[in-house]
Amino acid sequence: MRVFTNMPAGKSGGKFLLTTMFLSVVVTIYVFGYHSGITGRTQKNGVGCTCHSNSPSQAVSVVIDGPASLLSGQTENYTVTITGGPLVAGGTNIAASSGTLSPGTGLRLENSELTHQSPKTSSNGTVVFSFTYTAPATEGSVTLYANGNSVNFDGTNSNDQWNFAQNKTVTVSNATDVKENTLIPLFALFQNYPNPFNPSTEIMYQIPVSGFVTLKVYNILGNEVAALVHEQKSPGNYSVRFFANEGSASSLTSGTYLYQLRVNDFISNRKMILLK
Repeated sequence: MRVFTNMPAGKSGGKFLLTTMFLSVVVTIYVFGYHSGITGRTQKNGVGCTCHSNSPSQAVSVVIDGPASLLSGQTENYTVTITGGPLVAGGTNIAASSGTLSPGTGLRLENSELTHQSPKTSSNGTVVFSFTYTAPATEGSVTLYANGNSVNFDGTNSNDQWNFAQNKTVTVSNATDVKENTLIPLFALFQNYPNPFNPSTEIMYQIPVSGFVTLKVYNILGNEVAALVHEQKSPGNYSVRFFANEGSASSLTSGTYLYQLRVNDFISNRKMILLK
């Protein structure tokens, strides 16, 4: 090759060739070695994505979303959402203090943790990874951990950023406890799923007494954009699906929306994100 036309002959030339090949391999590993993800980088057992930058960046938001309570052995869907930073593409590492993680599309399982198969391209300034989590057989509190990187995807780590997610606590109960606790039911408005969503998402709530129920969706300015429930309800658990591409909601743009449950004197609000 032309690059070696002026190299010294004999042993010196051989050493030069080997040194050049070694440096080439090192550079390739440094730049592309973690292209398929890496584990051990969450607050469970690591210091973060230091291959991208030395410290976490508050410009990057990483959020773990999913049910906050499960039965022993129950499996549910969860997401890790990354926003902020350069975010041409993003990657993640997900871990749990106990229980079992299972990869969704774009993720793989390694050392009982999840990481990306390859950097996932941003959509409307957001990268979302979905996975399932199975609660352990024993009751108690479990912690889910994650971090996410936000990269400019230029083949180097220059100007890349990352951050830890706020650890998510999941309360695990056994079926006997749940049966006993049903004697004292509570009002509850649950986080919608999926979130972020497009074009629809499911909202679940429970009420312990009969009452007139309203469930409405508002934009960030407080303007009502949809009335999902407006009627008398008996005690129980309910599920409503919100379609952002039907009726008056079809004109909604990407962004954060609020949904509010009112039953008698009880009021509860939660946020959800629409991505179009």
